[in-house]
Amino acid sequence: MTAKTKTKTEIFNDEICGEIPRPEYPRPSLRRKDSSWMNLNGRWEFEIDASDSGWERFVWKKEKLDGEIIVPFAPESSLSGVENQDFMKRVWYRRKFSLNEKQLSDRVLLHFGAVDYISYVWVNGTIVGNHTGGYTPFSFDITENCREGINSVVVTAFDDTRSKDQPSGKQSSDYDNFGCFYTRTTGIWQTVWLEFVPRTYITNVWLAPNVERENVNVRVRIVGDNVEEGKETRFFAAVKKDGKTVSEEKFLFRGDETVFSLPVKNPELWDVGNPELYDIEIRAEDDKVLCYFGMREIKISGKKFLLNGRPVFQKLVLDQGYYPSGVYTAESDEEISRDIELSMAAGFNGARMHMKIFEPRYIYHADKKGYLLWGEYPNWGLECDRKGAAEYMLPEWIEEIKRDFNSPAIIGWCPFNEAGGDNSKDLFRLVYETTKLIDPTRPVIDTSGWFHSKTDIFDVHDYEQDPDKFASHYIGLSQLKDFYVDFPEQNLKYDGKIPYFVSECGGTFYDVENPSEGWGYGDKPENEEMFFHRFETIVTTLIDNPDVCGFCYTQLYDVMQEKNGLYTYDRRSKFDVERIRKIVGKTPAVENGFEKD
Repeated sequence: MTAKTKTKTEIFNDEICGEIPRPEYPRPSLRRKDSSWMNLNGRWEFEIDASDSGWERFVWKKEKLDGEIIVPFAPESSLSGVENQDFMKRVWYRRKFSLNEKQLSDRVLLHFGAVDYISYVWVNGTIVGNHTGGYTPFSFDITENCREGINSVVVTAFDDTRSKDQPSGKQSSDYDNFGCFYTRTTGIWQTVWLEFVPRTYITNVWLAPNVERENVNVRVRIVGDNVEEGKETRFFAAVKKDGKTVSEEKFLFRGDETVFSLPVKNPELWDVGNPELYDIEIRAEDDKVLCYFGMREIKISGKKFLLNGRPVFQKLVLDQGYYPSGVYTAESDEEISRDIELSMAAGFNGARMHMKIFEPRYIYHADKKGYLLWGEYPNWGLECDRKGAAEYMLPEWIEEIKRDFNSPAIIGWCPFNEAGGDNSKDLFRLVYETTKLIDPTRPVIDTSGWFHSKTDIFDVHDYEQDPDKFASHYIGLSQLKDFYVDFPEQNLKYDGKIPYFVSECGGTFYDVENPSEGWGYGDKPENEEMFFHRFETIVTTLIDNPDVCGFCYTQLYDVMQEKNGLYTYDRRSKFDVERIRKIVGKTPAVENGFEKD
């Protein structure tokens, strides 16, 4: 096969950017053809604005910024080439890109996967938009701001991790890392890219499979000329499985949105470890996108969590989404996939994506592997009992739900973690109700651990390290007597009518290389056998209890100074993985002998 000859535009962009890191398509849930996009990752000009005076100094007008950075890696990371781990209140980015006549013939969209925290963007000296929130994607139509040949884009990001009004997850608000707080992430930390789309184009596709009715409900939103001019739009959709058409539909509609359903007869179900996926091709006028979905059903039945009509015990592991050289950003797509593979090798069937909105490629790999996920929000840093707290988190939380709605791997939502008390319960209830309005198909835990206001699953965090004491916490659960509840005097009373979930446990401090350093829960076991005694007691106590719907073990790998992972921070095994797998792989009591109705 003859190698494709690069155009002058492609050669220019390569020279400006250098070798492109993270070259894979950044939005796998809604794809266009390869020629429809341009990856802007790579070498950018960069400047730290520690005094936050750049607006007054008109930095966006500068011909050249003071330094350089490798995007999409945050300046705190070694992969960025900057590795400044001090506080950076504001940062600036600039780079050039070249466009040809064909790329400018329709519409040009500028996409950002995530920029932490408040960002503004200029194209060729004109501001094109802004976004608040450090974890969710945003884009701008920059068609009118671009020209044939050389163009420039400038980005600034304001980031104040010490603010009580800025959700920041596990990012440290101290100069140094400590306990379970880690290196900060400032500015761009996911792929930046251009997309070339027709004058009328698809912006969003939401897919809701219905196993009982053997169909998939589809909602599509479009923008562009047809909407602005009030014209009818020619529309086509087809569901496919392994390249073969399952069903299709074509029609005309007017407006910016259409809702319909397509049959999926005798569906092959997406399940744990059995990731059957369907493709769907959607066309609106000249625009064509490819999406995917899984036919699967989630229900709560009394104390049981049902997947496709049967109880599934959640054997989850806490995944923090941190990487040694990239901090928030994996060096490669393979590095993302590997973490899921390491978890599955140890016998777990899913993860809590903990205190971070993970990038879409992680969710894509979970969809492809049949790996269960809980979608969470990085609420730490935000004082939930402050007036107006909802203003700072709810818009971004809604963006997250909409971004990941189509994923079959995501089986539930949890907007808060270990947050608040009585003063926060109205906020928890508001966010719970909002979540259920947007997505009635999944269960919602209002806040993981500590307090509940309104929840579909009652969860607790139990880091008791004494094996016997831990086991005693769950003996009386079936009689609702003397069982473990966080802050029992202030918490919602558990009445046994909804599932009970130990969503954090374990966390045993164990550092094989520097046993006197680091942090974890409890005293370090004297040897590996003592660790396994503790681990096996915790896991089997919960697996053998028919009144527990699942657990989440802390954690998959060490993160910086927190040394309680099953793997080291650079993902080397700390223990006999096969032995862990045998313990975790025991058949849960809740699944034993169940026959589907």
